[in-house]
Amino acid sequence: MGDVVAKFNTRPRQNRHEAEGIVTGEGAPGFIREPRAELFLLAVSNMVGEDTFYEGAADRDARFRELIATVAVTDPEWFGRFVPWLRTGAMLRSATVVAALEGARAQVAAGVPGSRAIVDAALQRADEPGEALAYWLGRHGRALPKPVKRGIADAVARLYHERSLLKYDSEGSAVRFGDVIDLTHPRAKDERQGDLFRHALDRRHKRDNPPPASLTVLAARVELMALPIEQRREVNDPAVLGAAGMTWEALAGWRQTSMDAAAWEAIIPTMGYLALLRNLRNFDQAGVSDAVAERVAAKLSDPGEVARSRVLPMRFLSAYNAAPSLRWAYPLERALQQALTNVPALDARTLILIDTSGSMNSAFSKDGTLRCWDAATVFGLALAARAHDPTVVSFSNATAVFPAVAGESVLAAVRRFKDGGYFYGGGTETEEAVRAHYDGHDRVVILTDEQAHRHGSVDVAAAVPAQVPVYTWNLAGYRVGHTPTVGNRHTFGGLSDAAFAMIPLIEATSHHHWPF
Repeated sequence: MGDVVAKFNTRPRQNRHEAEGIVTGEGAPGFIREPRAELFLLAVSNMVGEDTFYEGAADRDARFRELIATVAVTDPEWFGRFVPWLRTGAMLRSATVVAALEGARAQVAAGVPGSRAIVDAALQRADEPGEALAYWLGRHGRALPKPVKRGIADAVARLYHERSLLKYDSEGSAVRFGDVIDLTHPRAKDERQGDLFRHALDRRHKRDNPPPASLTVLAARVELMALPIEQRREVNDPAVLGAAGMTWEALAGWRQTSMDAAAWEAIIPTMGYLALLRNLRNFDQAGVSDAVAERVAAKLSDPGEVARSRVLPMRFLSAYNAAPSLRWAYPLERALQQALTNVPALDARTLILIDTSGSMNSAFSKDGTLRCWDAATVFGLALAARAHDPTVVSFSNATAVFPAVAGESVLAAVRRFKDGGYFYGGGTETEEAVRAHYDGHDRVVILTDEQAHRHGSVDVAAAVPAQVPVYTWNLAGYRVGHTPTVGNRHTFGGLSDAAFAMIPLIEATSHHHWPF
């Protein structure tokens, strides 16, 4: 269950509501979650340093840090499982770094052991030790507690090698590989890594020493860099570029000219899955041949590649929207279907409510290319595609049933949803939508930010009989929810390729499992 986004298993006494004056951002009665549940929801929804519709970045990040400090000390066993899952299960980077470091700080102050392993587990890419140090230095200064220092050093020994140095040790970074090595003193796992550490220090301190002989990839890169600029466009051998650890970003800068078809075709064989997905438009604009495009399409739609990439479905929607050529549409649809293999084939009748209010037009992806309502729509329609008898409803101040089309792909349905005017952009009248469209369904799924308007009820799911489960996916992580998370009312945070697998799990088993 490593990718599954969990329900919140709070108890009735842990939900405080209208009697205490707690309301959503739009004034409806609200419910406060217990600290672990609130932390879970905020973590899986949080883009650190980003504003959301109802909550500024500073307030949101402060709430995140406070929750981390509380839970890391009061339930260190849970926290020790939560942080690694957040990075490798939920696939979140910034939130995991903050959670690990702030949790370590609180645990050190309270005398709670275990921080070193948590910090190590939080760092899974070679630029992340530097990011962790940059965060700590910027917020807490140069005094590194031993668990933080040693945890980062452990990660360095796992992650630093020639290719990662070339890819991530940028002069534009505030904290370079050499800085991390200077401050944490990692122990090299072998002689070659020791040579790498010394070379990283030379790079950082601008010492003009050639790479040691053991570092063959770096030596190959030095040879390429020595070529005159006018000769660089002629280097289009994938083997030569690969031996020098050349990425597509590095190749573009090295050539000092635009990437033409020959350059893309030379670097495509070494590009990773996500890099291919992000560059489909560039391939078309450069005129990459149909033969090469077919190989890219085959990789994108290969089930094994999709599984290993762990790319979220929203990426496929973004690529589909950006790519101008129809040659990518079918492989992207196939890839999306592969990424949604854990979406259950729900039996009986399912009501799926997609919040398209104004606040759901907030950014879901950091670059802003995907909005919360985009994410809600792609998941809602994917769930409907697999359900036995679904009813899909867009709701805001108004509501409308989105009619199904037999045999339509998920991505085509998303396009029809957008082009058909189903994104309303008004208020969040969740209770009215539930009351208008619940008609004996066997379950209700609500994709929303939970910021319901006030219209008298203490629970937006009050129109649904208590024995019928109501699942809320909160895409923004706000503190106050629209329904208590008790009994057959379940709240989830974030969206992943396995999120909906929780529905049959909850319906078949107990209600007391986290995804880690």
